[in-house]
Amino acid sequence: MILDEVLLRVKPTAAETEHIRDVSNELKRTVELYLEGIDLDIKVRFVGSVAKGTFLSDPDLDIFLMFPNNVPREELENIGLKVGEDVLHGERMYAEHPYTRGKFRGMEVDMVPCYALESTDKLLSAVDRTPFHTDYVLSHLSNEQKDDVRLLKAFMKGIGTYGAEPNTRGFSGYMCELLVIHYGSFENVVKAAAGWREGATISVGKRGPPMFGPMVVYDPVDPKRNVASAVYIDTLALFIVACKSYIAGPDLRFFFPVIRKPNNRLELRRRSKEHGSRLLTVKFNRPDANSDNIHSQIWKTQYALEKKLNAYSFNVLRAVHDLDKKIVIVFELERDELSKTFKHIGPPVWVRSSETFLNKWKDNEHGRPFIEEGQWTVVAERRHDTAAEMLTDEAAMAGIGREIELETMVIMEHYKTLSKTDPMLLTELLDPKNPWEIE
Repeated sequence: MILDEVLLRVKPTAAETEHIRDVSNELKRTVELYLEGIDLDIKVRFVGSVAKGTFLSDPDLDIFLMFPNNVPREELENIGLKVGEDVLHGERMYAEHPYTRGKFRGMEVDMVPCYALESTDKLLSAVDRTPFHTDYVLSHLSNEQKDDVRLLKAFMKGIGTYGAEPNTRGFSGYMCELLVIHYGSFENVVKAAAGWREGATISVGKRGPPMFGPMVVYDPVDPKRNVASAVYIDTLALFIVACKSYIAGPDLRFFFPVIRKPNNRLELRRRSKEHGSRLLTVKFNRPDANSDNIHSQIWKTQYALEKKLNAYSFNVLRAVHDLDKKIVIVFELERDELSKTFKHIGPPVWVRSSETFLNKWKDNEHGRPFIEEGQWTVVAERRHDTAAEMLTDEAAMAGIGREIELETMVIMEHYKTLSKTDPMLLTELLDPKNPWEIE
């Protein structure tokens, strides 16, 4: 059976589980020994998938330093980050709440300072509810259902919807656990999700105040929070389509998709010509920031530039992006060049402002104003007649990501894009396929 095969491949072996337990215990002892030199009652506990027993092979460790709630926030952050720095020799990360990411005995570790609270009624930091998540899952998920969570995570990883980080904008591990708790099993989640639509709302525990988004899942430990707040409408739609497709034809490729090979340059040119569209690549230097922040800014930049391109009638058909040593955004456009002139429609001839319009355009080099449909109309010259020129002049006003350096922007037009831009990125743009459809 397919699901048995999947579990054999994603569930940690007894030896792997023992190794993870040994590393976890050693890390906990190391941190507790370090904390003996600090005159505060700081508790140490693991949260996340390892603590809940829902982890896949090669998991990360999430260790929380739980401070008394009378410790000032600045002191909590300073001490918490210093512990992470000294024990993990890692990198300080800044999301809603600062933490340290590093390695311990070869395992990836996130060390997070938070407050030790009795309830989630009055949270003092963005991560204070996380230990309550761990407790809730441990008390509501059976041992058998832990394997169902593993199956759901593997399915979401395979189709590209797993992870609430800005690059994926999908389903968190905690949300996978809640879905299995709510529906009972992996297969029940898939059957239910096949019938979801935008605005799908799930109350695992108590229902909180009205919330809106592509999907709403009330957090059972804090009903004022939407667990699905990171889920983007396209990610939700992809999951729904994948569930329908899996029901119609279960296949291992939903869990372990075939790695796609890029089309060669000749094929890419053929596809581009077949589409009759034009390509435009925009590159920026990679900012000195953590990946999550950069990905958020890439999405913002892509949308901002797309809005500009549409406003100037170049009309974006599709866009893709990638982050490596550079930020690369590729647009497929209806056109990348426009006529030098366009029809500019003015006011009706009978309104007072028509005189102002006539005075402004009376010496127009492309002809005086004329009447059409009762309105003064004139053939005017465009400010920009190529997409590249327009972005060069207008990107500064587009509202791109705050840390993306505009002065590093490089624009490659159609033929240079076809010959220089990463073929894999162009393949995704010109020949989009769902992960499970790749052969």
